[in-house]
This record gives sequence, C-alpha cells and structure tokens, in this order.
Amino acid sequence: MSNSELIKIIILAVYLLGMLAVGFITFKQNEDFQDYVLGGRKLGKWTTALSAQASDMSGWLLVGLPGAAYLLGIEAGWIAIGLGIGTYANWKILAKRLRIYTEKAGNALTLPEFFETRFEDHSGFLRLIPAIVIIVFFTVYTAAQFSTGAKLFEMMLGIPYQKSLVIGAIVIIGYTFLGGFLAVSLTDVIQGMLMFFALLIVPVFAIIEMGGIDVIKEGALNIDPNFLSLTKATGSVGAVPILSIITNLAWGLGYFGQPHILARFMAISNPDELKDSRRIAIVWVAITLVASIICGVIGRLYFVNSPLSDSEQVFMLMANNMFPAVLAGIFLAAILAASMSTADSQLLVTAASISEDIYNQYINKKATDDQKLKVGRFAVILIAGLAVGIAFDPNSSVFGLVSNAWAGLGAAFGPVVLLSVFWKRMNSLGAMAGMVGGAAVVLIWNFLEKTFVSVELFQLYELLPAFIVAFILIVIVSSITKEPSKDMLKTFDEVAFTIKS
Repeated sequence: MSNSELIKIIILAVYLLGMLAVGFITFKQNEDFQDYVLGGRKLGKWTTALSAQASDMSGWLLVGLPGAAYLLGIEAGWIAIGLGIGTYANWKILAKRLRIYTEKAGNALTLPEFFETRFEDHSGFLRLIPAIVIIVFFTVYTAAQFSTGAKLFEMMLGIPYQKSLVIGAIVIIGYTFLGGFLAVSLTDVIQGMLMFFALLIVPVFAIIEMGGIDVIKEGALNIDPNFLSLTKATGSVGAVPILSIITNLAWGLGYFGQPHILARFMAISNPDELKDSRRIAIVWVAITLVASIICGVIGRLYFVNSPLSDSEQVFMLMANNMFPAVLAGIFLAAILAASMSTADSQLLVTAASISEDIYNQYINKKATDDQKLKVGRFAVILIAGLAVGIAFDPNSSVFGLVSNAWAGLGAAFGPVVLLSVFWKRMNSLGAMAGMVGGAAVVLIWNFLEKTFVSVELFQLYELLPAFIVAFILIVIVSSITKEPSKDMLKTFDEVAFTIKS
C-alpha cells in the first residue's frame, strides 16, 4: 500500500468515525419517539436548509449528474433546471403550509400519519398504503446511495465492491440507529458543506490545470459541435427533442412528494424561519447543480485520451488525479457524504413508517415510546439489509435507481400533499385514488418503456404522466364523493388563517 492510499484511508476513517461520534453524542438527546423521528420539531433555519438539500441531492449530485454531463454535455443542464425550479417551488409553495398543517392535524410525525389525521380516515388505508409506498421506493433509493459509497471505496482503496457496500452500510446504520433524526440532520449539515466546497474547488482547479476556459471551449467543440449547447443535441445535427426537455424538467415535480425532504419542513422549530431557510437552500442548490454539470463537461475533456468506461466515476477520478493525497481524500469523502446524507434520511423515514404507521397501528396499538423506538431502530437495520441486497450488483446505475424511486415517491405523494394543504374539498377517497393511481402509473409506464422501446412517447419520464393522472384522480374522486366534515373544514380554515397572520 502506497503512502497516498494510506493517507486517503486515514482521512476516510476519521470522517466515518466522526459521523459515528455524532450518533453517540445525540443518542441521549432522544427522550421520546418524536425526538427520534422528527427531532422534537427543534431544527434551526440553517440546519433545516442544509440538511434538506444534502439529503435531497444525494450521491447523485457527485456521481449521477456529472456522469450525465460527461456523456451529453450542457444538454444535461435541463435536469438541473428542472430540479432548481422544483426546489424553489417546494420551499416557496409547500414548506410553511405543511409545517403548520402537520402540527394542527394531530401533531403528525410522519407523512402517512398526516394523511390519516388530515382526512379523518378511520379505515387505516390512508396510513397503510403510503407506508408501503415509502418502504418499497425508499429501499430502492437507499440502495442507490449505498452503491455510490461502494464504488468510491472500490476505486480509492481497491476494496471489492461488495465488501465496500457492507462497510458503508454499517457506518450509516450506526449513527442513524443511535442518534435518529437529530444525528441525521447534524451530519447532513457537515456533509452538505463538504459537498458544496468539493463541487466548487474541483472544477476550478481542473480549468486552471487544463489551460483555461478558452482551451476547454475549443476542446469541447472538437468532441462535438453541440457539446456546450443547451438547445442542440450532442451527437446530432438537430435541436434537443422537446420530449427530452420535458422529461428532464419533469424531475422538478418530484419534490412535492419526497418524505425525507418534507420531514425537514415539518421539523423546523419556527415556521416563520422557513423564508430564511429557503434562501439558504436555493443558493446551495443553484451553485452545486451548476458546478456538478461543469464537472461532467470538463471531465470529458480531462479524460479525452482515455475515455471512461463508467461515466459516473468522472468526479471521483478527477479529484483523485488532480490533488495531493490529503485533499483528494477530503474531496472523495464528499462523495461518501453525498450518499450518506440521503441514505440516513431515507432509512429514518422508512423506519418511522414501519414503527409508527404499521407496528403501532396494526400490531401493537398501545405501544409505548420505548417500544416504538426499539422497533424503529430494528427497522433501520432491516431496510439497510434489503438495500444492500438490491445494490449488490456492481453494475447497478445510481442514476437509474434514483430515477425510478424519485418518480414513484413524487407521483404517489406529490399531488396528494399539494392538494391536501391547498384544496378544502379534497377527501380521503380522493387521496387514496391519487396515491394508488400515481404509484401504479409509474410501475406500468416503466414496464411499457422497456417493452415498447421503439415507441417514443414511452421514453417520457414516468413521473410526469403519473403525476398528472394522480392529480386528476384526486379531483374527480373527491368531487363525486362525500364532502369533508365540519371539523376538517375548520382545521383547514385555521391553517389558512395562521399562514396569513
């Protein structure tokens, strides 16, 4: 083992031990189940903003998106634009209203619990169905994050992919198991800042090393005349297809239905601070998305003489090749941070659903806080194990796994969450119809896309048609079925009044 490899191992070990230390420190601060799954609604504006965005972007920001830009050039920017718009809309339109409504509606700790209390559902389906959706899609989503960490360990340290997968999972399980939401949020702040500075520094140094912007522009045009064009397709003489643009922009719709992001809105101590949190979050997102695209574009030129077989390794290899061992280790730790910041949040949200929405509702209705905590912690281990199994194939695509899970959650929950806080007439049957319809269309569309490869329409990102179908189903079913009760209407009016005052 070389000195360079040893230094990188030490840096990674220090980083991982630091994350575990946060878990131990916050362990005793979890006095009850609400503390474990929502931090007791005590988050400040900076923690809310950075933890929301770090858990949002995941390893995809340093692996999947640069990989797409490596292949497509600036054309991949349409995804970033869609995500930027979606991020802003989520904070601006939904954050404060959801924070207030979840507290008014029985102090709901999870999204399924909010659906049940918001619509006075006594059947249990409005709690069970979303809990199942969360478990299924978040297990896949978590697998994508574990895969990112494993690819990093394999590339840096030569540790076989499967062993790397297990090492990363153990660390994430450790601090999530111990510290719960508070540990997850605090580690996300650290990880978010690490991701931010890594994405700023790597492309700047690459530009300098390669001779400046003019040299890069010339090299990009030699690769493909359209490589630096947002509107002209790379590898083609025509414009970027409208269907492709719509598909990429549609990613932004997914934000309204991501439980691990919405949980941050629900956890802030003062709803009035969400305005400041939004500004912090938007600056972070705008800068990191642009930097991620630039990394992929520059990476194509950086490795022009030795093209990468796996485009998703472009940021890893640039950071590893350009910097001395200490800095390379820190920047590569940023990739691990990106995957960990999302995996921990998803594990916690899934564990909360298993404990609160399934165990406490269907197995032990009189469960104590201590019992729910134990079940939640056991669920962290269970879901992590399933995610490791899904990610066990080293050829699994981070971009593909994230895409499927993002669509499933966005379509199943996005329209329901939006209309539940904005439309007074919505009822429980409408919510169920939208939830089931959205998830079903995602699965069906995925099947049609793979079965009818030559049909252009089915190449459209499944989130968009599924979101539209779910929205329509909610409106139609709610309109033709029983009106909400007086108590539901009263709570809705109270939330609206609180927001205006």
